[in-house]
Amino acid sequence: MRFQKSFFTFFFTAVLFISMLSSPAFAGKGKPGGGMPPSLVSAITIEPKTIQHTQELPGRTTAFKEAEIRPQVTGIITKRLFTEGSFVEKGQQLYQIDQAVYRAVYNSAIADLKKAQANLQSVQAKEKRYKELVKVNAVSKQDYDDAKAILFKAKADIAVADASVAQAEINLNYTKVYAPISGHIGSSSVTEGALVTANQSTMLSQITQLDPIYVDMHESRKKMHNLRRNMTNFDEVSVELTFDRSMPPYEHKGTVQFSEVTVSPTTSSIQMRALFPNPDNLLFPGLFVRANLELNKEEAILVPQKAVLHGPGGSVSVWTLDEKNTVTPVTVKLGEVFNNEWVVTEGLKAGDKVITAGFQKTAPGATAQVTPDK
Repeated sequence: MRFQKSFFTFFFTAVLFISMLSSPAFAGKGKPGGGMPPSLVSAITIEPKTIQHTQELPGRTTAFKEAEIRPQVTGIITKRLFTEGSFVEKGQQLYQIDQAVYRAVYNSAIADLKKAQANLQSVQAKEKRYKELVKVNAVSKQDYDDAKAILFKAKADIAVADASVAQAEINLNYTKVYAPISGHIGSSSVTEGALVTANQSTMLSQITQLDPIYVDMHESRKKMHNLRRNMTNFDEVSVELTFDRSMPPYEHKGTVQFSEVTVSPTTSSIQMRALFPNPDNLLFPGLFVRANLELNKEEAILVPQKAVLHGPGGSVSVWTLDEKNTVTPVTVKLGEVFNNEWVVTEGLKAGDKVITAGFQKTAPGATAQVTPDK
């Protein structure tokens, strides 16, 4: 019984083995190529593209002009002539300081000037008479010299009186506080009836000009060399502004105005400044932004990031296809990233086919079936 069971087991095993040998799949494995169909991969044909080099820098908006309004004479504020937060024009009166004292001083200076002018007429006439009398020895030469000295003093008194009138007039005019620039004026720190003093530390208000507006950017000392090199071929470098990556860029482009020539000892960075139009006042001082500088353009070889394979030891390669669609690894050198693609500096040329998908289905030396990568 045991012998019969072993015989049947051996018989069925032999039949199964013979059937496997006769199957087409098993028979093909012993032949070169195995009869396996080509692997399906996606690929692109390399073509040179013109790329715009850009540099993104952090920045902060700064007012084009700022004016702190302070009194230049001491007195009581009698009027405030503007609306807080409004737009004021250059030369517009903002405050009125009580001018009674300064008008009195001005009138007194005018009177002193007239007195000095009247005195001048008297001494001029005396000097003129003595000048003729001394010729005939009717008066002594000493008396004539004294008359000339009095005339010179009278002229000096006129000059002093003129200066006093000018100073009094300046102080009288300072009782009217004007806007030195056009812009938006902030809140007022004083009201009618407040006492202000000349050149006080507390400002009465502040005017800010927002159109145009500056954006101050900072770049590290190490990266500034390449940035300056990419800016050398441009008379004017355009700058695009973004607030947040989820928001569209600012609609107006700016231009780089200058860059500092010294490195900040605290941040090891160099400041650059760009000027932007701001007609709708969408930008205001103190706003953090990202500035994209539009630099040189050049022809470059680009490959998608998904086509690049990183190996051990920092090696970088792509898989290419020849005329017979044979897979061949090629070592490349990469530059910067541009719109989710790598700039290839060495290893590829125009017309090369590069595999972008299907790596796991093929191997170096294998033949691939190619579909274009869209």
